[in-house]
Amino acid sequence: MLPEYYVCNQVWHRAPFALYKTCPIFAMTMIERIRQLYSPIQPAIRQSADSVVYREFTPHPLLQSHIYCYWTLQTTQVLAEPFHYRVIADGCIDMFVELRNPEQSFVMGFCRRYTEFLLADTFHYVGVRFLPTMFPQLFRIDASLLSDRYEALDAVVPSAAQYIADHLTDQLTMAQTGALLDRYFLTQLESARFNYDNRLYHALDLILTKQGVLNTDTDLDTGISPRQLQRLFNYYVGTTQKTFSQVVRFQQLLQTKPAGQGRGKSGLFLESGYYDQAHFIKSFRSFYGITPGRAFGG
Repeated sequence: MLPEYYVCNQVWHRAPFALYKTCPIFAMTMIERIRQLYSPIQPAIRQSADSVVYREFTPHPLLQSHIYCYWTLQTTQVLAEPFHYRVIADGCIDMFVELRNPEQSFVMGFCRRYTEFLLADTFHYVGVRFLPTMFPQLFRIDASLLSDRYEALDAVVPSAAQYIADHLTDQLTMAQTGALLDRYFLTQLESARFNYDNRLYHALDLILTKQGVLNTDTDLDTGISPRQLQRLFNYYVGTTQKTFSQVVRFQQLLQTKPAGQGRGKSGLFLESGYYDQAHFIKSFRSFYGITPGRAFGG
């Protein structure tokens, strides 16, 4: 009898649909590929650049297939006025906390458009950015319940909120904070029961490989109907496969921005899979909050 890994990696391409539900190694490999294929971008701080700093930090190696980064957003001195912070659509779910008030932490779900926060004139936030599907996998939370909103973390994952309140303060270095977060999530990873549904992860792999430029009704041939696949995406991602692919396409555009600047506006939207410039600008503005010309310095 062939070992399971051999069946998964050598036979699945001849009869994939029969094996999608019976080959966890296939899905585990695709989970590892998510990080290889997808690097969600949040734009650099531009306003008050000398007084507000945003940084990303890599989690423990065993967590890197689940958590894209830990991040900090903090002031280096008191600002002259409250700070407007824009979060663009990135396809991820985030936890975050103001370290001067760790008793109040939050989780923000998948967002179909940009979100603006009015922050105080001094702050010190720390966050955790989960790769797509990982927050629901780790905590058994329906991602669609968090879509386009943020909620108090103690109402969603009380154990995480309590751990943050008990351990994190603004007196710690980021290395110390990262180590404490690693400790919690490594423990959570040990006890998590993952649903390795290969149909979901095959669809995710196709979307990420094609950088969001595909027809989700016809190109996601995973052996189930679009409606069934949509239920999986809603639970584990927080949106439909179509909207997720649109965000992936938008994020890929940000990744290739420097090369795109020299091709002209028409080349930029055509190469991104848009057939109409007006639709491209409208979609970009919905995800980013400003036009492509302003975002790319044009």
